Amino acid sequence: MDALIFLVRRLGTTVLLLVIVSFLIYSLLALSPGDPVRMLLGTRPASPELLASIRAEYHLDAPFLTRYWDWLGAVVRGDLGRSIQSRETVTALMGQRLGVTVQLGLFSFVLVLLIGLPAGMLAGTRRGSATDRAVTLAALAGMSAPVFVIGLVLLYVLGLATGLFPIFGAGGAGLDRLWHLTLPAIALAVAQIAVVTRQTRAAAMGVMAKDFVSFARSRGLPGSRIWRTYALRNSALPVVTSAGMVLAYSLSGTVLVENIFGLPGLGSLLVTSVGTKDIPVVQGLTLITATVVIVVNLLVDLCYLVLDPRARHTGGVR
Repeated sequence: MDALIFLVRRLGTTVLLLVIVSFLIYSLLALSPGDPVRMLLGTRPASPELLASIRAEYHLDAPFLTRYWDWLGAVVRGDLGRSIQSRETVTALMGQRLGVTVQLGLFSFVLVLLIGLPAGMLAGTRRGSATDRAVTLAALAGMSAPVFVIGLVLLYVLGLATGLFPIFGAGGAGLDRLWHLTLPAIALAVAQIAVVTRQTRAAAMGVMAKDFVSFARSRGLPGSRIWRTYALRNSALPVVTSAGMVLAYSLSGTVLVENIFGLPGLGSLLVTSVGTKDIPVVQGLTLITATVVIVVNLLVDLCYLVLDPRARHTGGVR
């Protein structure tokens, strides 16, 4: 019952956060300098009547709160509006590019889990060893390098200089798509691998210092069983938190990577839309990004309820 109350309260908080975020997004874009109608027309001359008709078509002449309320009601119905530049629906534009961004994000997330978790556990269970120092140094270097620098280095070394990987576009389907997304996924994953590695290492070190691990060692249990039964399971909660953050970033933080490698995803669409002040598209993309982050955090909290029995009894995550 307590867990159910927590779930209902958390869902209510999620909805409230989405409403607040939507208002902030709409307000900031509405107050930003520049006239989207003028950007749509470019250098072409326009009469006051034409300007007024375009503003009326996109409801730009209505009061601010009225425009926001109409937009929010349309969003609830699944209508994100229509692009000022292309006249296509925002949903259709996003649908055309969603696949590339999701594939890139999931590819990056898999790399993070396959590399970051084992490296962190290995370093945490061998504290002070040469392996621990090497993993810590590599993680520090990965966290210090900006994404665009990593992307450019990979682009030059493994793309232009050696020709091992394609350097532009998303390719076709299947293995060709996977091959084209390899370098972008690595560039997106490096910093996240470093974060997960450090988080996992700290969690594993904390578990290995516990009395129950010392007792297990005194009983003569093999190291592999201690690692699997005690270290891995009891390190799960902080690791789930970092993995949730990584998943949210992998799906929403692809703007730089997509532009470096020329990928036709949501990130490149956002940059183009900001440059042309295509407000409906920017609003839709930003709202979807915020929704992904908030929903992933909600899923992380639900994972706590599954992994930590104390959270189920207290009705919350501590």
